[in-house]
Amino acid sequence: MRRDGGAKALGAAGAVLAVVYPAMVYFGLSRLSARAFAVGMAVVLATGAALRLAHERREHALVAARIPLTIVAILVLGAIFDDRRFVLALPVLTNAALLSHFALSLRTMPIAERIARTYEDVLSPRQVAYCRNLTRTWCAFFITNGAVSAGLALWAPLAWWTLYTGVVSYALMGLLFAVEYVVRKARFQKFGDALIDRLLSRVLAVVPRTVEIRK
Repeated sequence: MRRDGGAKALGAAGAVLAVVYPAMVYFGLSRLSARAFAVGMAVVLATGAALRLAHERREHALVAARIPLTIVAILVLGAIFDDRRFVLALPVLTNAALLSHFALSLRTMPIAERIARTYEDVLSPRQVAYCRNLTRTWCAFFITNGAVSAGLALWAPLAWWTLYTGVVSYALMGLLFAVEYVVRKARFQKFGDALIDRLLSRVLAVVPRTVEIRK
């Protein structure tokens, strides 16, 4: 139980670090050289990864260590060359990893379908097709988001990169979640007892009548 609790705590800490990373980079690079900041971040990430994977089986630890080791290696390169662009690469890597995860799932069961089946055991062919298209939509989002993050890292001022990767990209992700939720409810007409579902059911019931009246 203690190991599970520790792993969850370290996982939560990693998620928080990913969210606050752009702000940390902005304030860090505003006060430190790219070399000093990259060394500090590499030490923090390597220590966190070592603690998180210490109790994992060797074969599992080797697989789980690939992403953190890749990030640490890039930070080390940033320290060697004293180049901040290596430090700014983390959001690009994150989008690349997510893109790979979602795209590879299209070969078998798409990520969206896997999530949907945790709520419904049986999905109709229309729902299965919708889940596949939704997974493709997220793939397109990760490509676009990663490309914009890379462009800002290479050519834009640090403040622009920080604003986009720390605020705008999360806002766009939230907007995509919200739009998809409304589209799914409108298409399949499956509403729960939550307040947002009750409101949507009333709004979506009014929209067709309004369109019909205008015709």
